Amino acid sequence: MTTPTGATTDGNTSRPGSTSDLADNATADAPADPGFRGLSPGKLMWRRFLRDRTGVVSACVVLFFVAVAILAPLISMLYGKDPKTHYGQNASDLLTDSGLPTGPNGGISGDFWFGLEPGLGRDVLTLLIYGIRTSLIIAVATSVLTTAIGVALGIAAGYLGGKTDYFIGRVIDVLMSFPSQIFLIATMPVVTGLLVARDQNPPGWLPFVSVTLVLSLLGWMSLARILRGVSLSLREREFIEAAKVTGASPMRIIFKEILPNLWTPILVQSTLALPAFVTAEAGLSYLGVGVTEPTPDWGRMIADGATFLRTDVTFLLFPGIAMVVFVLAFNLLGDSVRDAFDPKTNR
Repeated sequence: MTTPTGATTDGNTSRPGSTSDLADNATADAPADPGFRGLSPGKLMWRRFLRDRTGVVSACVVLFFVAVAILAPLISMLYGKDPKTHYGQNASDLLTDSGLPTGPNGGISGDFWFGLEPGLGRDVLTLLIYGIRTSLIIAVATSVLTTAIGVALGIAAGYLGGKTDYFIGRVIDVLMSFPSQIFLIATMPVVTGLLVARDQNPPGWLPFVSVTLVLSLLGWMSLARILRGVSLSLREREFIEAAKVTGASPMRIIFKEILPNLWTPILVQSTLALPAFVTAEAGLSYLGVGVTEPTPDWGRMIADGATFLRTDVTFLLFPGIAMVVFVLAFNLLGDSVRDAFDPKTNR
């Protein structure tokens, strides 16, 4: 006999798509190791992740960057420097007449561990650690916004179907046909103009909000398409039909039945999207339409460093290496999270 929730009266059997069903599938995919038996899906995924050395190392690198971003004011205070003071212009012996650091390797010394910025003479180390904050704040905010939009529209298109699915699908097709980089560059002045009047001084939050909104415009479609496909398959499952028979409303079915089965693709896609937003934000700043002075930013540091490539390669080296390491670590972490959730992908 079937209960109103779609589960049988047998205590050892549960409805498709339930937590115990996922646990059975996860256990079947797990290695033949007694330590994996009887574990919940979450613990199985955690065990798989801990066995992936690349994922663990990548997670440590990402956590290091996050900790540096959070503790940037404390590090700056202990270091005794800040990213706004023009040390090279305040002391005549730190920069040459042409604006280059007088010391070797970009002015690296006991006082300035990563050297000085050519021209303005700011401390490179504090520019780097505060640049991490800028990139992470924008990337995390964009990831949260695009995930919310992608989840809402993807589930709506997949579960409701019909005209809703057709309309959302055509919107996704149109937006994905735009050349993303040109579209981002063109929309930045428009978004900035909508937020602040021309005769007003731009507030400090404006670059963060503008870049976040612009990146979010073209960042949600991939997740929405994935969730639409999964929702289309889930709505035909027996436990969804059972919920409909019991009189459950569409909202209850979406939040109680469909959404719990979508956390894996949501988490994996969000993890993989965040480093892409970091590089996209840096690209906008590199092109001069992203975060502006005096806010520290990796993309603008790389753009400024490119102009001094022949005379002071050190200034370009530090932000370039930092961005490559962070983005690579986050991409490897995303791959490891995906493999931990679905071990069939690495077979």
